[in-house]
Amino acid sequence: MARGHRLAAWAGGACYPVVVLLLMTGAPRANGDLHALGGLLAGSLLLGLLRRRPLTALALTLFGALSVVVLSPGQSAMTFLPFLTVDLVLGLVVATRSRRTSIAAVAVALLLQFLAVGLFTRPDNMVGVALVALLALVTCCVVGLLLRERREHAVALRSQEIAEAVTAERLRIARELHDMVAHSIGIIAIQAGVGSRVIETQPAEAREALRAIESTSRETLAGLRRTLVALRQADADTGTGSGSGAGSGSAPLAPTPGLADVERLVAATADAGVRVEVQWAGERRRLPADIDLSAYRIVQEAVTNVVRHAGTGSCRVAIDYGVEELSVEVLDDGRGTPSPAGSGFGITGMRERVSLLHGRFSAGPRPEGGFRVAARLPLPRTVSRAVPQPAPQAGSRPVPPAVSQPEPRAGSRPAPLAPGTGRAGVR
Repeated sequence: MARGHRLAAWAGGACYPVVVLLLMTGAPRANGDLHALGGLLAGSLLLGLLRRRPLTALALTLFGALSVVVLSPGQSAMTFLPFLTVDLVLGLVVATRSRRTSIAAVAVALLLQFLAVGLFTRPDNMVGVALVALLALVTCCVVGLLLRERREHAVALRSQEIAEAVTAERLRIARELHDMVAHSIGIIAIQAGVGSRVIETQPAEAREALRAIESTSRETLAGLRRTLVALRQADADTGTGSGSGAGSGSAPLAPTPGLADVERLVAATADAGVRVEVQWAGERRRLPADIDLSAYRIVQEAVTNVVRHAGTGSCRVAIDYGVEELSVEVLDDGRGTPSPAGSGFGITGMRERVSLLHGRFSAGPRPEGGFRVAARLPLPRTVSRAVPQPAPQAGSRPVPPAVSQPEPRAGSRPAPLAPGTGRAGVR
């Protein structure tokens, strides 16, 4: 279809000079007003070319207008009517092209119009025709300039909104990272207290406590190293510190969710009217807290978008525990386009999470219909070489050795579709 539109546009551009010449040579004795009106209407052939090549359309309209003025047998004020098409195209050039190109186009058009007025107008009409031609050209250029400034302002506002969304997402990740660090420090404190009490009476228990402290601290430091570097970069770019966000008193202190909570998310989504099919691949094992949380948030955000915008009753979630990377994919057969009325930044938030972990992310309509969200998160070598843990039961969290991940508090749950867990207003 796009190729057909392109061919039609170029066909109209090729027909325009032919029609103008046929109009002038086919009716040489006709009134000049008829020639002028025909030349103006012939400009409709350039509508397709105007959107793709406005400079080419400007050159063709200049050719057509000059042909009517030069070849018309009777000169009158109406003979210059085709130059109105030139002025309209010139306004589009000013609105869409660079300032240097626009100034050059305005100078050429102005020069040719005044030469035509000076050479082919009766002396008693010259001043009036020149003034009308100048006013028409200036009016179209001013309108084009206003449209240009409006478009640039809209682009600047959109860029500012995206930058604010990225900053907000980084600060939210910092709060979740604060939860992870506080959780791990609590484990280390408990294990250190146990070890200090039994180090003389139960050396084996003290040794296990020290191993738990080492494992938990190494895992926490790895997560900090992967995430805080990117957050410091956000501080340098925006001039705001993420530490205040990380230490916000409003940050929840419940254990952060992970892929083990996908079954709860599926149940909540089923209550919302969308059936989710989850496909697991690879050997399910314990992941670093930041990777586990990011993978869960991506699934949560994509499934929430399906519920709100896809207009379908089902979707599929595929989670693949690879040797070197974790793959997450969410597919649906819905509308395949984002909601036009949305104002959120769901896709931006997911892409930001993946970039912080140095992964790959893609989201967009599928050729066969529907929408696809895919993320690939690289895994540390310690995870790739780790012994896989037994698969958790539906609705439960995996408990790794040495109690490095305690059970959630009683009565707490991750609230997978609650507002504020992700910007799911629009894809």
